[in-house]
Amino acid sequence: MDVYPNTHRVFCTIVPPHVLDKLSHADDPAVAGPARRTLERDALERTRRRITTVRGVTATAERAPSNKPKRTIYDAEHETRLPGKKVRAEGDAAGRDESVSRAYDGLGATFELFLKAYGRRSVDDSGLPLNASVHYSDDYNNAFWDGEQMVFGDGDGEIFLDFTIPVDVMAHELTHGVTQYTANLEYFGQSGALNESMSDVFGSLVKQHVLGQTAEEADWLIGKGLLAERVTGVALRSMKAPGTAYDDDVLGKDPQPGTMDDFVHTSRDNGGVHINSGIPNHAFYLAATALGGNAWERAGQIWYDVLTGGDLASDAEFSDFAQLTVAAAQSRYGEGEELTAVREAWAGVGITDLRTRAGAR
Repeated sequence: MDVYPNTHRVFCTIVPPHVLDKLSHADDPAVAGPARRTLERDALERTRRRITTVRGVTATAERAPSNKPKRTIYDAEHETRLPGKKVRAEGDAAGRDESVSRAYDGLGATFELFLKAYGRRSVDDSGLPLNASVHYSDDYNNAFWDGEQMVFGDGDGEIFLDFTIPVDVMAHELTHGVTQYTANLEYFGQSGALNESMSDVFGSLVKQHVLGQTAEEADWLIGKGLLAERVTGVALRSMKAPGTAYDDDVLGKDPQPGTMDDFVHTSRDNGGVHINSGIPNHAFYLAATALGGNAWERAGQIWYDVLTGGDLASDAEFSDFAQLTVAAAQSRYGEGEELTAVREAWAGVGITDLRTRAGAR
């Protein structure tokens, strides 16, 4: 039975195409070759996803949702046929392959954050099994959610390391699945940037939850530990300071804006979904740090309420999302510091004129 006929099962990668395109023109063939092959593979997978999307999303088999994940890890053995060889099932002891262990643990950490913080049981809130494939292709410089499972490359060792290293990368991609089953944000323009931002927000929250960090203690970096030693940079993106994650002769400079004043108008990257996501990312950072404590609690709860509340249109723009976070903050917490923090966070990135219900200031 097809219960999600209008769901967009988009192909979402952690490394944006504009980054890979920059690398594909490098003079060093050890850098350019893997980047070109990754772009070609991503284009093929993206086309495949468009073809299969018309079939809709297969319904999860009816069962009582569990408070425990059901994880299966596969080894693609450097091939591209998915899922690959089954190497670890739920409850199996860890083996020697660190990529397998990290993928298993990362899926579990993401499941745990959504369950403990928001009462959500897996990606679809109905206990959807969590499947992941590691060692995908050769020198593959990406990780992606294909609408059904997670896939991780090993990186080329020159620019990118193993994509299972940062837990927030895994959580980022799985959150695309949560968005797929909830607000179903279209993957283009501002709605696509919101889609990417939701994944960065909850990816960061999973990392903070794993490390037991408060909003003040967190680094707010996405993909820290992913860049190879030769790269001048610390991560793929910074929610705290968009545009500062890297500045490298080969990789280029982080293009993310932090405010609407610097919004990037482009036809590339589905209308800049990985670029302009820096704006709502920074708004969340401002709200979370203004409130302090554990960011997955009040700030994260407000963002989760909007993502899952049913009022967020699939083609929503930043201002639409911002307005809904104001309404969610007021609905859940009243007219206190949460409402103030959210309004001021959006003002901090250039989105103002946000209304509250009668009686709120």
